[in-house]
Amino acid sequence: MKAAILAPVAWRTPPRHYGPWEQVASNIAEGLIKLGVDVTLFATGDSITAGKLEAICEHGYEEDRTQDAKVLECLHISNLMERADEFDIIHNNFDFLPLTYSGLIKTPVITTIHGFSSPRIIPVYKKYNSRGHYVSISNADRSAELEYISTVYNGLNTADFAFTETPEDYLLYFGRIHHDKGCAEAIQIAKKANKKLLIAGIIQDENYWREKVEPFLDEQIQYIGHAGPEKRNELLGRAAALLHPINFAEPFGMSVAEAMLCGTPVIAFNKGSMPELIQHERTGFLVNTVEEAADTVTQLGNISRQRCRDWASSQFSAEKMAEDYLKLYEQILA
Repeated sequence: MKAAILAPVAWRTPPRHYGPWEQVASNIAEGLIKLGVDVTLFATGDSITAGKLEAICEHGYEEDRTQDAKVLECLHISNLMERADEFDIIHNNFDFLPLTYSGLIKTPVITTIHGFSSPRIIPVYKKYNSRGHYVSISNADRSAELEYISTVYNGLNTADFAFTETPEDYLLYFGRIHHDKGCAEAIQIAKKANKKLLIAGIIQDENYWREKVEPFLDEQIQYIGHAGPEKRNELLGRAAALLHPINFAEPFGMSVAEAMLCGTPVIAFNKGSMPELIQHERTGFLVNTVEEAADTVTQLGNISRQRCRDWASSQFSAEKMAEDYLKLYEQILA
């Protein structure tokens, strides 16, 4: 089977630091290669894959701001679609725009919907309902207006995450510095629980950072910048818990799965996909307020860190994800 995996071109695939869609596209491609699929990855030229690589730009537009994002996207998607007949199946990890080519080619297109940036994009998905093969990344992240063939949870390379049996005495916020991700709420939780908080992530909203985060930084609340793969393991593994007090219905939440793979329980607001990722009182806590979250900090000793690791490994491994997608490819081609 010849499969084309279409990744975004904002960041390298896999990303150096931030880039969740690029990370999932990479894990899909490399997992399928291990299962014997002939994979061509369409991504940036500096991307890394054991398969074939096709690129129209050397670096992503977020890493080289001299480039125009829309121009790169058009060149990138058309580069694959004009060669569609070379492949048995195309796996789109690039949102709705590639669907607009799907009526012009014979090769089936399976699309992983990595969340909806806005309800305004749904009409494009609706137009291709009958010929598209849509996969959700959680049962929570589905539109009632669309038809899906399956839910496949994002899979991570479990070997990349070291298990830590005995944590240190700090809480961790790990993600974009943005209202959606709840960095300000994480600070409030740490203060109420009287615990040290480490904040790691890229500053996505400068105003939010200046008003809601920066004024509260001190010995107890520390910002340590964005953390790449080499820092991630240590930060997640040594944390007593990951704080994930999101303010939106998050489609998946990579850092939640990553934390549990390190053995670290997660305290999250009960929104979006969180009930699918976290087993309440077994691998973490699902709460609704800052006060509830702070209260659960005292109960972290009741959570088995080994159970966190075992649960995440069974549900969110790259191997499981690749096997699930290969079954879907075979189902579509049959």
